[in-house]
Amino acid sequence: MTDHDPFAEGERAARENIPAEANPYSSGSDEHALWSAGHEKVAGAIEAQESEGS
Repeated sequence: MTDHDPFAEGERAARENIPAEANPYSSGSDEHALWSAGHEKVAGAIEAQESEGS
């Protein structure tokens, strides 16, 4: 079995337009924080690109 990487999963979710509220990990857990950080990293970059284009 492959080890899961919550940070990478969060990044992938943001690229797939999955909302941050869809975080599958228990609130308060390390995995939840990592998933959120990955999601925010990509979502922030996407948002910045969109605002540059307007």
